[in-house]
Amino acid sequence: MPKLIKNGAIVEDTSPEVLDLEQWLDCEERASRAVILEPGETLAPLLEHLNEIPLVMVNFPTFMDGRGFSYARELRDRGYTGEVRAVGHFIRDQLTYLGRCGFDAFQFDDESLLEPSLESLSDFSEYYQASINQPSPLFRRRA
Repeated sequence: MPKLIKNGAIVEDTSPEVLDLEQWLDCEERASRAVILEPGETLAPLLEHLNEIPLVMVNFPTFMDGRGFSYARELRDRGYTGEVRAVGHFIRDQLTYLGRCGFDAFQFDDESLLEPSLESLSDFSEYYQASINQPSPLFRRRA
């Protein structure tokens, strides 16, 4: 069974069946299935179903494609509380920023990257800017 980083720990993947956006929208049993988003797709059709989706996977075709960051941020801003998982070609140095945008799980193609990448989640101890996981900027936290 494949492994991934979820909520700061390495775990086995127990995800439900994964459908692409079109398949998921056509499916009648959505609550037991995950959806994977590709760059360029819109979140609009998912927004009215956020409480039905157990897992949203966001594919990164290359580590230079930042659209997935926006998907996670918008999902969390709209109240999605399920798992948001990064899949594809992202790099260790992006994990902290992915987490600040709302990702809580990371699935690498190469599982040998899990241990060193797990350490990168604590690369920084303080942040100036507000984020999904820390809504107040540093100047407000110091006040």
